[in-house]
Order: sequence, then C-alpha cells, then structure tokens
Amino acid sequence: MSHITRSSQLPEQPEKETEPHPDARTATGTPADAEPETGPAPGPAAPDADAIAGTDDTEADGSVRTDDAEADGPAVADDLDTDGTAGAGAVDSDKTVSTVEAPAGTDAAAGAAASDAPAKADADTDGVSEAAHADGDAGDDRSEKADADAAGGDGVPERADGDADRGGRSEKGDGAGGDGDDGVSEKAAGGRGVLRGRLAKYPQVARVVTVGTTVLAAALVLFGLLVPNKLERLELGAFVRIPAEGVLLAALLLALPPKPRRITSYVVGALLGLVTILKFVDMGFYSVMARPFDLVLDWILFENAADWVKESFGRSGEIVAVIAVVVLVIALLVLMTLAVARLTDVMVRHRPVATRTTLILGTAWITCVTLGVQFTDVPVASQMNATIVQNRVDQVQASLHDGQIFAKQASVDAFADTPPDQLLTGLRGKDVLFTFIESYGRTAIDDPAMSKEIDSVLSEGTSGLKSAGFSSRSAWLRSPVTGAGSWLAHSTFLSGLWIKNQQRYRSLTTSDRNTLTKYFQKTGAWDTVGIVPGVRRAWPEGKFFGLDRIYDSEHLGYNGPYFSWTPVPDQFSLGAFERLEHGKKNRKPMMAEIILASSHNPWAPIAHMIDWNDLGDGSVYNQIKKEGKDPKEVWKNPESVRREYRNAIEYSLHSLTQYVEKYGDKNTVLVFLGDHQPVPTVTAGSTSRDVPVTIVAKDPKVLDRISDWGWTDGLKPSKNAPEWRMDTFRDRFMTAYGPHPGTAAATPTP
Repeated sequence: MSHITRSSQLPEQPEKETEPHPDARTATGTPADAEPETGPAPGPAAPDADAIAGTDDTEADGSVRTDDAEADGPAVADDLDTDGTAGAGAVDSDKTVSTVEAPAGTDAAAGAAASDAPAKADADTDGVSEAAHADGDAGDDRSEKADADAAGGDGVPERADGDADRGGRSEKGDGAGGDGDDGVSEKAAGGRGVLRGRLAKYPQVARVVTVGTTVLAAALVLFGLLVPNKLERLELGAFVRIPAEGVLLAALLLALPPKPRRITSYVVGALLGLVTILKFVDMGFYSVMARPFDLVLDWILFENAADWVKESFGRSGEIVAVIAVVVLVIALLVLMTLAVARLTDVMVRHRPVATRTTLILGTAWITCVTLGVQFTDVPVASQMNATIVQNRVDQVQASLHDGQIFAKQASVDAFADTPPDQLLTGLRGKDVLFTFIESYGRTAIDDPAMSKEIDSVLSEGTSGLKSAGFSSRSAWLRSPVTGAGSWLAHSTFLSGLWIKNQQRYRSLTTSDRNTLTKYFQKTGAWDTVGIVPGVRRAWPEGKFFGLDRIYDSEHLGYNGPYFSWTPVPDQFSLGAFERLEHGKKNRKPMMAEIILASSHNPWAPIAHMIDWNDLGDGSVYNQIKKEGKDPKEVWKNPESVRREYRNAIEYSLHSLTQYVEKYGDKNTVLVFLGDHQPVPTVTAGSTSRDVPVTIVAKDPKVLDRISDWGWTDGLKPSKNAPEWRMDTFRDRFMTAYGPHPGTAAATPTP
C-alpha cells in the first residue's frame, strides 16, 4: 500500500520552485511508459550508480528516463524517503527520479506496497525505525506486520537491479530521519543493509536464518536461567521450570522506552552471562571441595588448579585447559549479551503476543509456587538465580568481616605464657612424628564399597605393630575442608585455630601465633624437621611453623618420576627421612612433620611397596610408573576412581605402618591422621568431614596420658569413637602431655 506522511513529520526544507516538465501529467492519467519528472541535480556530483541502475538512458536536459518495468512501481517505491513521501526538494543527489504517487488499486500502487515491505522489514530488524522514533510504541506495533511479512518469505520480492544491494535504504536516507536511528552509524547500517539485501534474494534462507538465530538465542538464555550450580542436579527436571527472573525481566524490558530498553538488554545479558559462569565455577568447587566458590577468598585456588592439571596431564594439558577456559568465558559473555538483545527486539516487534505470554507465565509461576508443583522432584517454579545472587552477597559480606573475627580468636592462646620447661614434659626424650596422609577420610573406612579392603589393611597394621611392641588408639577429627585444601587442614591441626580459607591462612602465617610444632621448637629439647614432598617451590611458611630443617621434593634425593601430581612416593619419602634425619647416630630427639602425598588426586598411577633396601635414588620407580594406570582412563567412570583411591590409601597405610615396624623404637611416638575427605566423586554423597586420627607408641606411659579420651584401641576408630573438631587437638594434646594432664576446653566455634 502507499505510505503517506503528514507534512508536519517531514524535516523543514527551503522551498524550491521547479518548472514542471511539459509532458508531465497527473497520476491518474499517466500512461505506463511515461517518463517521470526529474529535478535539477543539486551540485556537480555525478549520479550514484544505485540511482541510475534501472534506467535506459539519460535525456539531454539531464532528466532520467526509466524503462517500462520500473514504471510499474517497485523501482519508484525505492526512491521514496523512509517516511513514504516523494524525494523532492533538498534531498540526496542520488535520487534524481521524482515520484508520482499512484492511487490505491492500480498496478503501480501494488508494486510500491510490495517493494515497501522488505524495506520496512530491514529497518525493523535493526529494532529501530524512523517511524518508531516519531510515534513511540505505536511504531513498534506498526512494524510487527512488516516483520511478519518479511519473515513469511511470500512478501519479499527480489529487488530490481542495484536496489537489492542497497537493501531498500540509502545511507543518506538513514541520516535524514532526524533522530539518528538510536546512534547506529551509517557504516554499520550500510553493512547490515548489504547483508539483508543479499538475503532478500533468497527469502526461504533468510527465514531459516532469522528463525534459527532466534531459537538459539532463546535456548541460550533459558539455559543460563535454568542451569543449576551442582553437577548432580544437571538433569532434565532442572530445565522444565519457569524462571521467575526471566518473567520479571521480560516485563521490565517490554515496559521501557526504546533507548533505555536496548541499554538494559545489554546489561541484563552481561549479568546473566556472569551468573552462568559463576554456576559453572560452582560446579567445579562442589565437585572438588563440596562448597560453592567464594568470590572474595578463593581466587588463589585457580593457580593451584592449574598446577594440578600441569602435574597430572602435563604442560600442554595445562595450556589447553587455560586457553579453553578463557575462550569459553569470553564467548559465553558475548553470546549471552547478544542473545538477550535479540530476544528483546523480537518481543518488542511482537508486543501483544509477548505481553500475553509474560502474563501467562507469571500467573503459572505463582500457581506452581502456591500448589508446590514439581517435575521429577524438582519445583517447577524457579527462583534459583535470585537465591544464588543473594547468597553471594551474604557470602561476600561475611568474607569481608571474617578477618576481624579471626583476629579476635587468634589473640587467645592458653599456652602463650607457659614457660618452655613446662611444655610437653610428658614427651621429653621421644621422637614425635606428626604424619598427614593425603585424602585419608572417613569414607575409606565406612563406605561398604571399600571398607572391607581398608579394614584388612588396618587390621594387618595393628597386628604388625603389636608384634613389634607398639600399641595404638584411634578416633575422629572434623576437618575444616573437604576434597582439597590440605594446607588449611595442616595449619588447623597445628595452630589450634579454624583455618577454613586462604585469608585466615595468610593471617595465621604472618602472625606470632605458636603452633604445636613451634612449641616443640620453643622448648629447645627437640630438633624440628619437615618432610614435605608436596612442596615444589619456596615455602617461607615453614619457618612460621617452627621447622629447623625442611626437605621438599627437591631435597629428598629422589631422581624418579612423578606419579601424576605426587612428586615422591610415600615409601621413598619415609626412607629419605630415615636416611637424612631419623637414622643418624648421636642426635637429639626430634619432632617431625611428615606429609605423605601418594594418595593425592587423581590416584593414578600408584606406586607399590618394594624392599626398603632397593629404594636407591628412586630410579626404580620408572618401571613401576610405566606399569601403572593412566589417570585419563581411570577418571572415565566413578567406580574406577573409587577403586584407585582405595588402592592409594592402602599403599600409604602400608608404607607408614611398615616404616614404624622396621625403624621405630621405644622412643617413637607416631601421630597420624588424614587431612580431609576425598572429592565428592569418591565420597558418593557423604557430607561428613571426619578423618581418622591415631596415636602409636611403644612406651605404655604415652598412651596412659590419653586414657580419659575414650579413643578406640587399634588403628581403626569405631563408629562411636569421639569426634572432635580438628582445631581442638592442639590444646588437648599439649594439656595431656604437659605437667598437669587433663582435658583442655574445646575451642569456641568460629
């Protein structure tokens, strides 16, 4: 149909008298082959190629004569300004052909209407048209029909000649609208026009591309709104839900004016992208540490994760993983932002349908909440994203205040003023070995899938130690971490403070707090030694813990291979301790902190026990590693992971108990424990953070001092054995082996 714009909508132009062509007639009486009237070219500029693309020749007086096909309508319609009026007066020099309006019902009018539809569709695809700016929301409604016509493909004729490449718009026409098309540059508009013009030649392809892009955008946005932040919740029911956030945001975007709406759509898309990324990070943290990511305190753990990937899968694996993560993060942010912007444009072009759909979904959400409707045991009404954001706000506030709380707790030390000669008097002359077994958690003992084998190892160890003259007592300690964070558990056990995050660890290691190992050093009665094969770089914290000599992975004399993350097999670490420290003659009593790392994730390949005399420099382990399993194969299913975890714990327990049987004596006191539970893949849903703890000694007086603790005889704690927080052990231990044995008060809950 013909589009006629009121004169008040046109930009003011200086009136310019033009003498009509002698052959000019009214629209009603113009024959099909009549030549349209032309005005003088405003300046010396040559005519644009697009403007003359459909002409046969140029008259001597400068007017342009069109061919018969163009006189029917479509080419004339393309020369209309964007508001539908003839391009007369001060217009672009390209438009040298004046327009003769045809009355409704004529062939020319029909051709103009057909040509106008794709031009409007192009403008509406940008989400902004000159008419929309002039008329407000009414323009959005008017553009819906044009969009529908364009999408249908039936109303998109191929443009004649050069008009197809122009996309139905001239660059000058874009700029002459008066409102700047929401700031879209002429260059960008021209680029889009070329693409749309080419797509207009293939309407079915254009329709498929348009619909397909919209469907993909909707799928991505729904995925971001509905994807959970735990892997175990990633199931069909999680995506058959109504997200409250999506309904509210749709209503907001529909209510806003055009320019604020577009800005808001970009902001909402970026925020949804960030929340989606946070959910993926949470998946990783829940899978390893059974807790969500801490936005304030956990950034350092990404470096540790990269180190773990490097040691487990090599340098190339680390590089690939880092690049993949960075690319995915950027892509998700960009695509989510564009997806929300596209869906916003679609909703605006189909405002009545979008409004009704939003109202229906909102009503359905309220109904589902009221009735408690569920699908596969998952509530249909979702407000997960709002909950996650609120929890993170609370978490950030708590993390920011945690430093003050910890400083207050760290200022209290029951033994700070105790004279050195009254510290640990019940252990004078003894070699005290505090040994941590990596990932040795309660699951290894209680889980039916592995308890039989572990129970056999513990029973064998108890019998072997008893034959060597040793007795033992066992119980449970609750670790501040699970799945990872061994250094936090170590520092909790030794400091008597609840070190649950990296901020507390940094605060502790830069303070003057006395740890259990430092109190041994403070007495002057012991040499203090650290066997820390998991340390592969400078470790200044070692001095804070009161260790006189530290042997990391580079100083144990090991020339064998890494076993995935594990730098040194446990048996070799204990053999090195015997060679470097414990086996020396005429030495002082010693206190040693020993870390056994063979049971560290990923538990493949695993070393096995060999003769102690064959350890050498560790080169014997090259063949043992070749015979081991590939971690990538092990981690293909949870059952194989659990099986290899059990094998790793068995190896660590064998190494330790056989060492004590072989090298222990009447002055040996061994305290060994797990640092934390393994990853959730192994714990299989268990939420316990308990780890076993055992004290082994040959001198009966040592165990008599803890007779009132109620611990279980042997290396295996019973199910009803005492369960203490790990941070309470230091004070209990120092009280039991001090000048006045007794039960120390538990540390207050942080």
